[in-house]
Amino acid sequence: MLLELNKLHFSYTQEKKLFNNINLKVDEGRIVALAGESGCGKSTLLKLIYGLLDWQEGDIMLDAIKLQGPKGNIVPGEENIKLVAQDYDLMPYATVAENVGKFISNIHLVDKNDEVAKLLDVVGMQDFANELPKNLSGGQQQRIAIARALSVMPKLLLLDEPFSNIDFSRKIILREKLFNYVKEKNISLIISTHEILEVMPWLDELIVLQEGRLIQKDKPEEIFKNPYNSYVSALFGEVNILSDEEKILFNLHKNSWYPHEISVVDDGFPAEVLESRFSGSFFWNKIKIENRNLIIYTNRELKDEKIQLQFN
Repeated sequence: MLLELNKLHFSYTQEKKLFNNINLKVDEGRIVALAGESGCGKSTLLKLIYGLLDWQEGDIMLDAIKLQGPKGNIVPGEENIKLVAQDYDLMPYATVAENVGKFISNIHLVDKNDEVAKLLDVVGMQDFANELPKNLSGGQQQRIAIARALSVMPKLLLLDEPFSNIDFSRKIILREKLFNYVKEKNISLIISTHEILEVMPWLDELIVLQEGRLIQKDKPEEIFKNPYNSYVSALFGEVNILSDEEKILFNLHKNSWYPHEISVVDDGFPAEVLESRFSGSFFWNKIKIENRNLIIYTNRELKDEKIQLQFN
């Protein structure tokens, strides 16, 4: 077991605890995502693991060794862990290449330059090696910070919203290269994210936080199919939340239904189309059924018509 959090308690103020008895384990070489609404504690948990914040009770262990937090280290941060937070802390008057190579030894300069070039390729910044960070966008600076963190080959890499400032087209390339690289190097990775669907294909495990509580931890597929509650299902995108009365009315086995789980059939519940809009690979539709509006996805435009629905 690489990382363990045992009965962890943390609060910013005495009045209210953010984390109360958090327990968590992460195996070596795993890619794990922390998900949840803003304020649920994702960024705080990463800072606690890295050693930027002191916790009140409990233990954080890396490779079965207890971490001490800021009060146990002269320089905040743990030796075998790297955190890329949302403030990138780059050297403004050093080039991109110099920033990435900051922690790499100068003894073998050829090897160092090769390693810097490789890391810049991982984050798609090889064409900016001689630029200064102050001339780059926030998304570009974020990628430089990720490359610099990878340069020390940490046992555990923590990324706080790593794709938040990156264009979608570049994000697609970056996430595949990054996740493949950490798998190849057997680096454990924990990322916080608001966009689960963007990273889900590469995740070994998903952890969902709600108001400082760990409410679900499993493979992403299992959580997607069996969300603990409507809060969890809503993290995956649009979802239709039905009341208990509506669940009984339609004779259903659950309250949360994703748009793709409701389909148009020849023999089902009568419904009326209110809106139908093109949304790329599908049509987004607002449907009225029993005085309740639902969102469903279809492969064709639905005109203003009467239809019948089935919950799959």
